[in-house]
Amino acid sequence: MTPTSPTERAGAPAAPQSAHLKRTLGLPSVLLFGLAYMAPLIVYGTYGVLASASNDTAALAYLIALIAIVFTALSYGKLARLFPVAGSAYTYTRKSFNPHLGFMIGWATLLDYFFLPMVIWLIGAAYLSAAFPHIPSWIWIVAFIVLTSVLNILGIELANRFNIVLMVVQLAIVALFVVLCCHYVTAAAGPGGLISAEPFFKPHVPFSATMAGAAIAAYSYLGFDAVSTLTEETIAPEKTMPRAIVLIALIGGAIFVIAAYTVQLAHPGAVFKDPDSAAFEVARKVGGDIFVTVFLAGLILAQFASGISAQASVGRLLYAMGRDEVLPKRIFGFVHPKFKTPALNIAIAGAIGLVALKLDVATSTSFINFGAFLAFTAVNLCVIRQFFNAKGSANAMSVIGGLLFPLAGAIADIWLLVSLEKTALVLGAVWFVLGLCYLGWITRCFRRAPPEVAV
Repeated sequence: MTPTSPTERAGAPAAPQSAHLKRTLGLPSVLLFGLAYMAPLIVYGTYGVLASASNDTAALAYLIALIAIVFTALSYGKLARLFPVAGSAYTYTRKSFNPHLGFMIGWATLLDYFFLPMVIWLIGAAYLSAAFPHIPSWIWIVAFIVLTSVLNILGIELANRFNIVLMVVQLAIVALFVVLCCHYVTAAAGPGGLISAEPFFKPHVPFSATMAGAAIAAYSYLGFDAVSTLTEETIAPEKTMPRAIVLIALIGGAIFVIAAYTVQLAHPGAVFKDPDSAAFEVARKVGGDIFVTVFLAGLILAQFASGISAQASVGRLLYAMGRDEVLPKRIFGFVHPKFKTPALNIAIAGAIGLVALKLDVATSTSFINFGAFLAFTAVNLCVIRQFFNAKGSANAMSVIGGLLFPLAGAIADIWLLVSLEKTALVLGAVWFVLGLCYLGWITRCFRRAPPEVAV
């Protein structure tokens, strides 16, 4: 039960109930939000960097990342069924272990949720600046932030309807890119050219290079876990959320692997004029200047759709932490009485996004990686903890689903974590230490648990 105040125990009237998030999302909407967060079209935007890092084994890197992510997605699904509330890895760890660990995982996850929208806005601004060099990039960044903030504050339903349109356009461009690559390959080598082991296996490429690529590729899957923050706005979340989480990972993974596979067939090798814009080089090669224009428009739409989902997720994570009074409840636990959205949190996320005016994409993304893999590892460990806690009860899990799969997921996530570049590990460790200091302050040197209420 929710702790009672001294006034309530004395018999005074209870305070009115605070506003709650509104349940409006079904499985299709949750799937679209997760896929929008992942921005499938961005597989092309980051292809050159991934191909270079993996020594031209991008398709295999995406496949390895997918295997690791699927194990973790299954764990998220189990926990979403057990704890159908907002908060994602933060809530799962707090309930499975203790509030201190929950806070630290929530703090680490903030790296992902806070800085991912910033990276999305930065990438979108970079593309637009390249297309319109006479317009300062800060104008594009501010425009992205203002538009996504307004849509998210007005309500998840409005953002959802907007996402549907953007996702249809985005998936259509991905499909067209795949078809054009296939047409290019068959025109040069016949239908048999579409069947090759080269994108998955190259004897001279060390596995460590492919794993380095997999660590990069795994960032593209982040949307599967982000939708768990929408649990309290989802209809029948105990059934809908586990299905959505696994389906998002599988659908996204299939898109990434197929896209990388066909691009590698059309452009063998990892040599590009500019790895950051490699997809434009391939797009012009397989589709000409007209397709390049369409592709650029699609990338911008993808960034906008992804930014809407990313900002919505960070707003709800802050809401969960504010409602538990880990962060100041008056601000972070606020729900707008009319729109039924965590409006202040969305505005805060937008304001923090303005830091993008002073950062570049590389610096921002280095923050994201550490928090994501740490949260994934924690979620798998939570399932293992629940497996042992539920032994002999009606909620007991199978050895495979409750122990072996999450253990495989945790090992894979740790492997991806240590495969990150040193800069990401150092920045992540610094952020983690700052969180530990803040936790020590609010708990009087860990002598008491962080404040929490029932959810």
